[in-house]
Amino acid sequence: MNFTEFVDSLTNDEPSGELNSLLLALWYERNGNWEKAHTLVQDIKSKEAAWIHAYLHRREGDPGNASYWYRRAGRTTPTLSMDEEWDTIVKEML
Repeated sequence: MNFTEFVDSLTNDEPSGELNSLLLALWYERNGNWEKAHTLVQDIKSKEAAWIHAYLHRREGDPGNASYWYRRAGRTTPTLSMDEEWDTIVKEML
């Protein structure tokens, strides 16, 4: 799946069965289900999951928690817009 196909899949009622947990979290978040997205990534112990976790807390408006997770991901809090960061994460995860 490429980025365009992933974005196009957001209009579906359900995500593609070929998505891993990280991409599922991004799919659900973009479809308005922050809680499901958070549940999917909160227990995964990887820098990629920490990055998505940070993004989710930044989106939620919790900068302190987001900063913690950015540090866990080995990243700094981005100056990108939320949508630009989402695009960047999806492209990297694909």
